[in-house]
Amino acid sequence: MSATEITAVGIGSGDEVVVPAFGGAEVADAVRALGARPVFADIDPLSFCLSPAAVESAATDRTVAIAPVHLFGHPADMVCLHEVAQRRGLRVIDPDDGPGVVSVDAVRRRQFADYLDRRLRGVVKPRVALGVQHAFTEYVVRVPGNGRPDRDAFKRALRARGVACYVPVKIPAHRTAEFRTDVWLPESERAADETLALPLETSMTKRDLHRLVSACNGLGGLMDSA
Repeated sequence: MSATEITAVGIGSGDEVVVPAFGGAEVADAVRALGARPVFADIDPLSFCLSPAAVESAATDRTVAIAPVHLFGHPADMVCLHEVAQRRGLRVIDPDDGPGVVSVDAVRRRQFADYLDRRLRGVVKPRVALGVQHAFTEYVVRVPGNGRPDRDAFKRALRARGVACYVPVKIPAHRTAEFRTDVWLPESERAADETLALPLETSMTKRDLHRLVSACNGLGGLMDSA
């Protein structure tokens, strides 16, 4: 989402725009480029997208808009966000990366994600809200610590086994040097500590997927994912 797109809905200097702390740094940059102020709100722990309830808490008399992000291929809850906006007299800046035409690649990604969902153990697999089509542009799991090997240890162990995993959001936007605030957003901070993106390329073969599952499950599991 660019500053031009935000300008198109009438956001300007002195306005406040509610944005997600987790995965919302680019939107916050665009908001600030207009002289407006990004106000960070927490995420829903299942979808990783902006929480409508958190928007209600973050909005002030100076807030004029909500700028959600569809993250990792899971769409934000636009119905509830529009309901919040209507109650508060706000505008909603629709994300420009929402679900589009169903392509062969998108179908393949969902098939691969289903394979991983059925076979992975020891991690918290992606959750999909009822009635939602998850595009799985990234396959993001949670690896909680709880006194056992944590996400970073799990990542290092997987990479040592040849799995090209990575941390999708290293620092929530409200904790970066550019936007640092004192607000405590527990779900965003926990997601930044626990999430790990596993490879889900459309060029992967069944053998590649099997190797990925074997590498993850071979680490012994960190928790019961049921």
